[in-house]
Amino acid sequence: MDNIEQIEKDFKELLSELEVYREAITLTQWDMRTKIPKNGVEQRSEVVGFLSEKVHQLETSEKMKYFIDLLKDSTQDEIVRKTVKECEEIYERNRKIPNDEFKEYVMLQSKSESIWQEARETDNFSLFQPYLEELVSYNQKFASYWGYEDNIYDALLHNYEPGVTTAMLDKVFPEVRKSLSSLLNKINQSSNKPDPTVLVGHFPKKDQEDFTIKILEQMGYDFSSGRLDETVHPFAIALNMNDVRITTRYDEKDFRTAVFGTIHEGGHALYEQNISKKLVNTPLATGTSMGIHESQSLFWENFVGRNKAFWDSNYELFQSYAPKHFQQLPLGEFYRAVNEVKPSLIRIEADELTYSLHIMIRYELEKALINDEISVSDLPHLWNEKMEDYLGIKPPTDREGVLQDIHWSGGDFGYFPSYALGYMYAAQFHNTMKTKLNVDDLIRNNQFDQIRNWLTENIHQYGKMKKPLEIIEDVTKEKLNPDYLVNYLTNKYSKIYNL
Repeated sequence: MDNIEQIEKDFKELLSELEVYREAITLTQWDMRTKIPKNGVEQRSEVVGFLSEKVHQLETSEKMKYFIDLLKDSTQDEIVRKTVKECEEIYERNRKIPNDEFKEYVMLQSKSESIWQEARETDNFSLFQPYLEELVSYNQKFASYWGYEDNIYDALLHNYEPGVTTAMLDKVFPEVRKSLSSLLNKINQSSNKPDPTVLVGHFPKKDQEDFTIKILEQMGYDFSSGRLDETVHPFAIALNMNDVRITTRYDEKDFRTAVFGTIHEGGHALYEQNISKKLVNTPLATGTSMGIHESQSLFWENFVGRNKAFWDSNYELFQSYAPKHFQQLPLGEFYRAVNEVKPSLIRIEADELTYSLHIMIRYELEKALINDEISVSDLPHLWNEKMEDYLGIKPPTDREGVLQDIHWSGGDFGYFPSYALGYMYAAQFHNTMKTKLNVDDLIRNNQFDQIRNWLTENIHQYGKMKKPLEIIEDVTKEKLNPDYLVNYLTNKYSKIYNL
């Protein structure tokens, strides 16, 4: 027993060393997305490449294999056992990738994000195209290293949503699309539409920031363990449990971008800030999947932030920061306007109803790319065609089309489905929460602590101790069920549009 305890102690020291490198990488990536000058990108990419190579070497080292072999069948500590299992999966997947290829890929990711920003700003897809072609090639190669049963895309999907397959998505997504498209058609034919022009007006960035900080504080985001910054594409990033940062983007012509975007990223941050401290310095101390992560951000953004009950208690606070014309705007008109359904070009600005349609477009395109059914050069026109088919609008520029999202520039193929899955998870969690708590009354009274505590008790605290589909079944007592999302949207928007 003493020997096992010493081995566990030595294993934890190796994990701590890994976490030091990971935190350095995460801090570097945060800086590259928020503060770095353009000319610093090249050298900083080499720094990220060097540190990432060190992580890769440690994760696939003989020392790591030694601990895995000794502990996986002998430890009695559940956290150590789950940690060993996680490390073994990482070891088995990453050891199949040569060190030099891994380092080159990480450096390519860093450079590509910078090039993507420039391409987006200048509306020049051809600038980004060669980098994207390389990223696709690397992902195809890595997927072949990892192996798969039915579809090469499954190997990439596993990185973000373990347990979910292409076959599952190809069954669920068309069903949801059919329901959402039917509801969208009814809304388009409604004569009782909200007036979005009541929201138009110059809204200074500083005032938007001050209001969103107040909302983050209400939600329970701990500013002593985080910060809010501005960036091109909003994100949340956890250096560790005591340093979870969020970013947002301000549009002085449309406050909704920052308000709902910040609430969204705040939901991500609450997840990371409320993982059990017992998991510190292990690979389990993070969200179990991107879908579960998105369920938390979308829960706060939509089921809380776009809820009438939220504005019942926060509209006066909003008016105290908003331009003068909002003082005369009745709450009912405001609520309907911020929940307007109107197909939009930009995903992160999409309404609740059409949001998942954006995700399905990206899923179908990247799945086709990875399966060599289309080429990168095809993306701009295929993107526009799918936007017309799914949403009835066509982007006038690639900046508003294929260049709008950061994900492909980081090589995150397999990530996009997690947004739509996360929305379905969120609706399923929301339905279960309502059987335990009077959710709307809690929101109306700004008693977010009870909501946050429920999420922490059922989801947050476990980190990666549980797999995503395991959490869904443990919390809701059933498998993934997209009907909860469809029913939520149908009920809400039937009232708003008097269908």
